[in-house]
Amino acid sequence: MTSPKSVSRTAPSTVAATTIVSSLLTVQTSGRGFTDLTAEVAKFARDSGAKEGGVTLFIRHTSASLTIQENADPTVLVDLTTALGRLAPEDAGWRHDTEGPDDMPAHVKTMLTATSLHVPVLKSELALGTWQAIYLIEHRARAHRREIVLQFVGAIH
Repeated sequence: MTSPKSVSRTAPSTVAATTIVSSLLTVQTSGRGFTDLTAEVAKFARDSGAKEGGVTLFIRHTSASLTIQENADPTVLVDLTTALGRLAPEDAGWRHDTEGPDDMPAHVKTMLTATSLHVPVLKSELALGTWQAIYLIEHRARAHRREIVLQFVGAIH
């Protein structure tokens, strides 16, 4: 194992995390695919008066999920949809199909991705990388109404 050639770190900042702000975000999806939530989460942080801390997102469903992924090239999202379809295809002989052939594959895709995310807030901004965005992933073929709990914990202005 080699050590890194160059490593740097800013000085630690300390704040008293005395505030918790919560909100419920409702999103109407249009069926299988990715919905960019970044602007809504950033607005929630601004409206909360967030200065330093973190935003947690939690999706209240078992057939949709959350991810942080590239926002520059839309073909990334197409390829990710393809990959998830290959990992959990509808025609794999699933026993659970109560809501149709996409029911069990949607549960598997949710298990492989995330139901919760944490995004740091630094200097009143989401600390996402240049090409990162926050997405809801709808795993079902038809449109659904999805609920995401947003919670900021930290210091406010």
